[in-house]
Amino acid sequence: MHFYIHIPFCQSKCHYCAFTSLKNKNYEKAYFQALQKDIDFHLKHFHILEKQIKTLFIGGGTPSCVQAHHYEPIFKLLNPYLSPNAEISCEANPNSTSLNWLKAMKNLGINRISFGVQSFHPQKLHFLGRIHDQNMIFKVLEKAHKAGFSNINIDLIYDTCLDNKKMLEFELSHLEQIKPLITHLSAYNLSLEPHTAFANKKHFKKNAPNLMKFFIKELIQAGFFQYEISNFAKTPSYICKHNLAYWQAKNHLACGLSAVGFYKNKRFYTTKSLQVYIQNPIFRSIENLSHKDLNLEHLFLGLRSIIGIDENKLDALQKEKIKTLLKEKKIFYKNQRYFNPNFLLSDELALYLSS
Repeated sequence: MHFYIHIPFCQSKCHYCAFTSLKNKNYEKAYFQALQKDIDFHLKHFHILEKQIKTLFIGGGTPSCVQAHHYEPIFKLLNPYLSPNAEISCEANPNSTSLNWLKAMKNLGINRISFGVQSFHPQKLHFLGRIHDQNMIFKVLEKAHKAGFSNINIDLIYDTCLDNKKMLEFELSHLEQIKPLITHLSAYNLSLEPHTAFANKKHFKKNAPNLMKFFIKELIQAGFFQYEISNFAKTPSYICKHNLAYWQAKNHLACGLSAVGFYKNKRFYTTKSLQVYIQNPIFRSIENLSHKDLNLEHLFLGLRSIIGIDENKLDALQKEKIKTLLKEKKIFYKNQRYFNPNFLLSDELALYLSS
């Protein structure tokens, strides 16, 4: 079993962010009280056993803009259910993360920290709506090591209108400087999501496949192992187990505002309204996923990662189509699974197989 907790509070809203996040912190106490009820109910409702949770991920929003003492009751609830070697991740931002906060979260059990860096370039940080600078990035990584973290991720964003080879080389040169301090990185090409400041602003995105190929190639040459279209680890041991569970369609519970869980071919959605969530945190709307839905997700997620696709989950037509892809060497076969050697083609291949 895997578990996700959403913390919706932020100091500011980034221009590209489509996740539920709120600037108003007046509801922190009420929110965490509701969150405790939510977690307690779902642990019991789904009959989660002690030591059964293999990964826990606290995302946002910005978990680091909430004082560590708010998390203490959450961990008191969850600790009996966490397996001894559970991967416990938490997101944070360079501008809101203090050494004391990191130490406190480490003491609660967090063993993997993920910083929303997004860029090292001041112009690009401003464009994205980030409120930290390059100096804060270096300092927060030093703080994390001082607090005892040895498993550290950073997020980067590329394929913006500001990106060209020179900009990406700037990012790579600064990445080289901090490489000894991190074990993992996530590099996302910019997505123009509805209901964000970037919505419908197509000119904000570069859409340059050659630059994407260049950036990914350079990340690999810098010593990072690509195991998903946007995720890179220094070694396979640093692969994010929580994300891997999503891509393998493993059961995961999700609590908090706008959280989305998956259990036995059903998707569970919490409300997107803070007031409604505080009043009734255990409410979920439920989506029953059809065989077709699950097959499509299996294709898309498998082809964009090292998970691959299970030959036994393919129908007759898909098996015929996959023969063509094998001949064209767009995929390869190993141990009853098909794998995609070029993750940038994942959507194209999945659409071909599912059409």
